[in-house]
Amino acid sequence: MTPALAHIDTWIFDLDNTLYPASTDLFGLIDVRMGQFIQNLLGVDPIEARRIQKSYFIEHGTTLSGLMQAHGVDPHDFLGYVHDIEMDVLAEDARLIRSVAALPGRKLVFTNGDAPYAQRVLARLGLSDAFEAIHDIHACAYQPKPQPDSYRSMIEALGVRPSSALFVDDLARNLKPAKELGMTTVWVNNGSERGSADAHPSFIDYETSDVGEWLESITGANGK
Repeated sequence: MTPALAHIDTWIFDLDNTLYPASTDLFGLIDVRMGQFIQNLLGVDPIEARRIQKSYFIEHGTTLSGLMQAHGVDPHDFLGYVHDIEMDVLAEDARLIRSVAALPGRKLVFTNGDAPYAQRVLARLGLSDAFEAIHDIHACAYQPKPQPDSYRSMIEALGVRPSSALFVDDLARNLKPAKELGMTTVWVNNGSERGSADAHPSFIDYETSDVGEWLESITGANGK
């Protein structure tokens, strides 16, 4: 393990566009389902639905959070609908599997999605048994990243000590609250939608375009 990270005993990962490349565009399929949900809910056309969807994402952290606050949407209904997608675009990455397994200490997933969806993604990636726990949007009481309460709920529920935890996310803005709590942060700068919004070096300790490559570099788990 890299000496600078020897104190880390808890490794926390975002899910979408972090544990798999943003270029797979799995979230594009979810995006389509979100638009359809909003069209059905509000009786608007696709253009207006997309405008609403993206404005909620920017203003509230997730489209779901905006829909809950503005329209009283049931989160289970929404998540069940938008996550009803095929995952054929995802594939196992042997380097990532090896490197996650080589990390010392606890390994957790912290996502604005829900656990059933996260479990499907992890299974497709060959990471079903790689993580101790998934802290999802339900566990956060529907306070999504980057809302500070989301991080505090994760820390409390899973017994995380921020000073010895590392958090990885593809959205730079989601790293700021983690850094403020004392975590080491890694930005996966791989082209995610609005991934670079609000990015600032003051709360980004490491940056990579490929989480598997970065983990391999710090663990030496190159399979040789």
